[in-house]
Amino acid sequence: MEYGNSTENGIGKSNGIGNGHGIGNGYVNGHGICNGHGNGHGIGNGHGNDNCYVNCNGKVNGEKVKKMKPMDSEMLREQGHIMVDFIADYYKNLEDSPQDFPVLSQVQPGYLRDILPDSAPDHPEPLKELLHDVSKKIIPGLTHWQSPSYFAYYASSTSVAGFLGEMLNAGLSVVGFTWLTSPAATELEVIVLDWLAKLLQLPDHFLSTGSGGGVIQGTGCEAVLVVVLAARDRIMKKAGKNSLSQLVVYASDQTHSSFRKACLIGGIHEENIRLLKTDSSTNYGMPPKSLEEAISSDLAKGFIPFFICATVGTTSSAAVDPLVPLGKIAKSYGIWMHVDAAYAGNACICPEFRKHIDGVENADSFNINAHKWLFANQTCSPLWVKDRYSLIDALKTNPEYLEYKVSKRDEVVNYKDWQISLSRRFRSLKLWMVLRLYGAENLRNFIRDHVNLAKHFEDYVAQDAHFEVVTTRYFSLVCFRLAPVDGDEDKCNERNRELLATVNSTGKIFISHTALSGKFILRFAVGAPLTEEKHVTEAWRIIQKHATEFIHNKKK
Repeated sequence: MEYGNSTENGIGKSNGIGNGHGIGNGYVNGHGICNGHGNGHGIGNGHGNDNCYVNCNGKVNGEKVKKMKPMDSEMLREQGHIMVDFIADYYKNLEDSPQDFPVLSQVQPGYLRDILPDSAPDHPEPLKELLHDVSKKIIPGLTHWQSPSYFAYYASSTSVAGFLGEMLNAGLSVVGFTWLTSPAATELEVIVLDWLAKLLQLPDHFLSTGSGGGVIQGTGCEAVLVVVLAARDRIMKKAGKNSLSQLVVYASDQTHSSFRKACLIGGIHEENIRLLKTDSSTNYGMPPKSLEEAISSDLAKGFIPFFICATVGTTSSAAVDPLVPLGKIAKSYGIWMHVDAAYAGNACICPEFRKHIDGVENADSFNINAHKWLFANQTCSPLWVKDRYSLIDALKTNPEYLEYKVSKRDEVVNYKDWQISLSRRFRSLKLWMVLRLYGAENLRNFIRDHVNLAKHFEDYVAQDAHFEVVTTRYFSLVCFRLAPVDGDEDKCNERNRELLATVNSTGKIFISHTALSGKFILRFAVGAPLTEEKHVTEAWRIIQKHATEFIHNKKK
């Protein structure tokens, strides 16, 4: 039998005063008597084949029955199986019936308010009814990031191991803000981040056995924020509390927008955020010469340079800032250098890609997003710091209600002092499960497969005279466009905008765009876990088909 079926609305739906009938669990919010093993709905008698849960005084054959609880192990077991089946079917249908799942949602703003009630229900509703609403009302409003034909932005990678880790995390539901509140949560995070640091061949000072260590932030945005705060406090201890208006930071104009936000939150004056111009001559990586000139100029004006944000795998084009010369500059001036490798850092577990973070030994901090390309599901952003106390001293709080005695400062880790929030999830569970259930070599091969698929797409582009590849491809992102005709860049930008809109409106694939040196660029990023060569080939067929029609129509 299917859990939740009933003659009316299934689990716990109150239909007024009278009899309720169904197979499954029923809930009564008043006094109810069930004549047999059955469901009670509303006020009155309930008949059925299972359990009756009553929120007040209820009896079954004269016996007091169990009160409804927010957590019930048997209900969890039964409904949990239903939910796993629902999610597994979703993934299967993404592959088998793509026509039913437009990759880019086709709904209009405000669609959901028109089809959902104005207020929350007073009484329990059936899980079956809820999942029906998910299928018919929620899923049409989703952009399907896990679709094998999703090629926009960067992927939000999932995996069976990551999903199981999230499930276990949600089930255990511990809050490990200090070692005391869940010793295993803290100690597993320390160990797993040491494992991952070794896979990335990070310097020893990033390990827990060195002067620094790792912590899992929710996102790369949080990681950048906390190291900006740590660097700010470190420099202000030297320069004085009134030096904030003199502090200057540096990044390229390709750096993620979260860097600017982090600086503003940290009190850095917007006019003191130096975004250095990049161009195709460095494949949009930060020019070391420009950095050194900017630092020298600021010092001459009495400013205090204190932070450099280098990127490995920029959001626009997966550009790579040259860490070796940038790190030497940072070291020579005593400036904190952070390496944001949110996307591409994951690929550096592969020996052939590790070269892109050469020079990380001169960085003060380094982060990746394991939910982008290490199959750890949202959200999981490992951050490593060279000096743990720079981070702790900037973020620590010690209210009396969190105090407990340890014999020495380094005896335990209290991750509340490594992040903005107090509460924290047991994120290391899913990373641990991903590493164990796949092993490093399979993870490397997953990444290599995506890179090879991107190369496959790049080859298609290169073979079509109407298109051009715009930047050097390092990882699994291809930046391309319809080539300009007669050198007219304005018309070229317009044509590419129209092509993007047309392709995405089909719902068959989803790609995104960026702008480089004033050029409108199409981005094709491979990273969804279900993507195979046939999906890349079909995506190119769709792009080429619409481009051909577009070019033909323009000639008329």
